[in-house]
Amino acid sequence: MEAERAELVQILGDLVETMQTSRLPGAVRDLLASDLTFQQLKVLTVLVTLPDGVTVRGLAETFGVSMASMSNMLDRLVAQDTARRDVDATDSRVRRIHATPQGREVVRKLVGARPEFSEDILANLSLEDLRALTQGLRAVEAVFSHRIDGGPAALVANASAETRELS
Repeated sequence: MEAERAELVQILGDLVETMQTSRLPGAVRDLLASDLTFQQLKVLTVLVTLPDGVTVRGLAETFGVSMASMSNMLDRLVAQDTARRDVDATDSRVRRIHATPQGREVVRKLVGARPEFSEDILANLSLEDLRALTQGLRAVEAVFSHRIDGGPAALVANASAETRELS
């Protein structure tokens, strides 16, 4: 039983690697067509993970840059309609930064797109295979959702710590 489990995990790992590699040309094409710099994409990706938004100070600390640098980067994201500044609900002096729907779409397309699960691919699977895939992905999602400790706020804290370690 354990040998079969190990073999299936290896097979799935190989399949995922093959699909990720085959996805790269499309991902590169989308990235090159984007007007975002890599740093802007990183900031936008963080914004997408934070439904309550974040302050400029929080982003500057996370990325280890000055408030002025982060503010300039956010000006460019706002100009591209991928981010917006909102007044904080509890303190009108504070502005919270959020991803816009367009910003979420950009991140989904550049970072999270899974063309192997596109409708035209799935439409070619048998009903039996679709049921099995659905069951398997639900199981993976259930395990994955329990592994995310602390939610999006922890992601920003972890990103901040990792960014400082890399500097």
